[in-house]
Amino acid sequence: MLDGNWFTDDITERFYKFLRVTFGEEHYEENLEFIEQAIGKNIRKYFLKDFYADHVKRYKKRPIYWLLSSPKGSFNALIYMHRYRPDTVSVVLNDYLREFRAKLASRKDHLEAVSISASASKGEKTRALKAIEKLKKIILELEDYERDVLYPLATQQVEIDLDDGVKVNYNKFGTALKKIPGLTVKK
Repeated sequence: MLDGNWFTDDITERFYKFLRVTFGEEHYEENLEFIEQAIGKNIRKYFLKDFYADHVKRYKKRPIYWLLSSPKGSFNALIYMHRYRPDTVSVVLNDYLREFRAKLASRKDHLEAVSISASASKGEKTRALKAIEKLKKIILELEDYERDVLYPLATQQVEIDLDDGVKVNYNKFGTALKKIPGLTVKK
């Protein structure tokens, strides 16, 4: 769940595919428009801003989807509790967080080239410099999240027991998961 189309298997892209397969390509646009009007925003914004809060509320603070989230929310990955395996955090780390950070670094490199390009306008250079500063902060946040939270958790290969329920299992992941008041226990 990221702001932008960074992965082909993100929740928004999966939802679009679901709509196409379920209701057909010929009605895709009108179905998407109907859903977006019903929820009052586009699907990506809904998944990014509202889905998890709605899910937590619906499941009375015992969600079955868990949100691995960096401190400022620049990186978010949903995991399904019932499909969790001890290597799940490693998969998120290697296949998503590191990949996302590499894509951001590549984008930053491109913008740095624009910022010094003789053919770029002053406005393009200014926008590039602003975007570079934003990307630097995000990359730093992700590096800290990996080093301090996700990597140590991935090396632990945490086991969960579904019989223990959400309250016990959710708290095994500490600050890697989005804090839920009334569920998350401070350590």
